[in-house]
Amino acid sequence: MSSALVDSKRGANRDAAMKLVVLFGIVSLLSDMTYEGARSVTGPFLATLGASGTVVGLVAGLGEFIGYGLRIVSGYVSDRTGQYWLMTGLGYAFNLLAVPLLAVAGNWQLAAALMIAERTGKAIRKPARDTMLSYATSQVGHGWGFAVHEAMDQIGAVIGPLLMALALSAGGGYRSAFRILLVPALLTLGVLVVARVLYPKPRDLEAKTTVIESKGLPQRFWVYILSIGLVAAGYADFPLIAFHLKQTAAIPDTWVPLLYAGAMGIDAVAALFFGWLFDRIKVGSLIWAVSVSAFFAPFAFLGGIHAAYVGIALWGIGMGAQESILKSAIADMVIPERRGSAYGIFNASYGLFWFAGSALMGVLYDVSIPLLVCFSVAAQVVSVVALAAVNRGAARSCGESAQNHLP
Repeated sequence: MSSALVDSKRGANRDAAMKLVVLFGIVSLLSDMTYEGARSVTGPFLATLGASGTVVGLVAGLGEFIGYGLRIVSGYVSDRTGQYWLMTGLGYAFNLLAVPLLAVAGNWQLAAALMIAERTGKAIRKPARDTMLSYATSQVGHGWGFAVHEAMDQIGAVIGPLLMALALSAGGGYRSAFRILLVPALLTLGVLVVARVLYPKPRDLEAKTTVIESKGLPQRFWVYILSIGLVAAGYADFPLIAFHLKQTAAIPDTWVPLLYAGAMGIDAVAALFFGWLFDRIKVGSLIWAVSVSAFFAPFAFLGGIHAAYVGIALWGIGMGAQESILKSAIADMVIPERRGSAYGIFNASYGLFWFAGSALMGVLYDVSIPLLVCFSVAAQVVSVVALAAVNRGAARSCGESAQNHLP
């Protein structure tokens, strides 16, 4: 086969892969409009149905626990069966159709069940979806491909809450607002069907040039899981930052959603930058990202309002990097046949560490804010040390692979 023909085929594969990345990006944009829009108001909606604060907290916590823990199972099943599209489709159907059904929930128990169903659907589809994305991103660069997807995802995360605010300001109430979300939910499923028809076997898009370990999950994968777990544990939830701003009366209540929208915008831009950087320096890009964002807590919790703006911006940078290059690194270190399981383990571990860290920081906030800040920074600084070990392991693997291919 001539070099011109090879280059032509490679270019065609790259174009096809990028189209699948964009299609998944559109799916995520529309789906985020749906469930992030709903999640922005489910707390007060449950209150209108007579739920207590304890119920709201338990429902949210249980939903997240199921949403992350179930991913180990769904990732394993998707690998064992190879039915990535089926798992993705079922997950999105559960994930999205539960949202507009909130419009007919007559009591908080039914609303809570629908909220948990929404998180369950996300758990079912996420490892399989990420695995198919990893096949496509191998052609365009794992960092850049996941970053483009994350940027489009965050656009939906901004539009959804704004759409709900507009619907509520029009006086229609929560039920009318939830009914509106049926439109992006159905559009999401429609685009997903188109992607399935156009790309029935996304595994065929996997680039064949990368030399990776032949079986199992490599040792550096487990070191990596510990590293990103420390990042997650030290990363405060935005609601805690917003709670602090409310407690200190630093800004009007109406500014908080605007600051969150701004953080999501920074998230999208940061995802693109660090995704581009990942394709050049691999895990080193994550080391830089964590090193920069690790100091969001001192600005957000210890300074005045202007320092808080800086802290929120750093928080957004860190979130953008985490949502794009964390998954990119797994695609680089795990063989295609085990990626569903790897993504399931990654997501479940990340969620568990995030939950534990968030709970601890909530307690520390009531005890000592400086102690909270010290924990947040320390956890992420230690994660940088562990990530450096992962980076060295990756460099050694590349060197050994190159030696093995010498004549």
